[in-house]
Order: sequence, then structure tokens, then C-alpha cells
Amino acid sequence: MTTNPSPQELAHAAAEAIRDLNHATQSFKRELTYPSDAYETVASLKALTQRLPQTFDQLREFLETLDKSGAVTADYGTPDDHLAEARSALASCALIAQTLTDFLDHTHNALAPLGFDTATADMTKEH
Repeated sequence: MTTNPSPQELAHAAAEAIRDLNHATQSFKRELTYPSDAYETVASLKALTQRLPQTFDQLREFLETLDKSGAVTADYGTPDDHLAEARSALASCALIAQTLTDFLDHTHNALAPLGFDTATADMTKEH
């Protein structure tokens, strides 16, 4: 990645990081061992989703600026209609990201009191 990555490069890197996370959390890989592993992972995912609405809002503002410029063209239909649809969808994305954050917060809170009894876990491996 460059020293000053573009928004496109950053979004691509984020998508690849989630792809890597999907692979790391596969149960057969056994990279998650303790409840705290899930707790910490959920906390980071919650931070990620908390930040997404700002990105969506800034993209929406960018599209509004493009719309006002009058320089956008469209292969079919009108640029105004396509830009309005994209801005509306981004506003919905921000709301959905907030909902996802709320559910991750509930998950995080549910995981908070959990611990792991290594003595019991060791006993189950022997039998």
C-alpha cells in the first residue's frame, strides 16, 4: 500500500482484512480458544461498524457535490436520478451500520462476564 493510500485502496484493504478475518474464525482452524477471544473480536468489529456511518455520510456529501457540479453523465437515465438513488442508499447504509453496531454492543455485553475453566477443558480432552 502507498504511503498516502486513496479511499479506494483503503476500502479494498478493509475488505481484504475482513476476508482474512473470515478465514481466521473458521472453527476447524481453532484460532479462537477462549470467550475473551470472541469478546475482543466483537469489540473490534463494533469499532469498525461505529466508524462506517461517517464514511457513508462523507460519500453521500461527495455525491451531492458531484450532482451540483453538473459534470456527471449517465449511460442511461439521468445523472440526477442515479445520484439521488445512490445518496439515499448510502443514508440507509449508515442506519444499518448503526443497527449492526447496536447488536454488536449487545453481543459484547453478553460476552463480558464469561470466563474459561482450563481444568475442565483439559479433562474433556482426556475422555
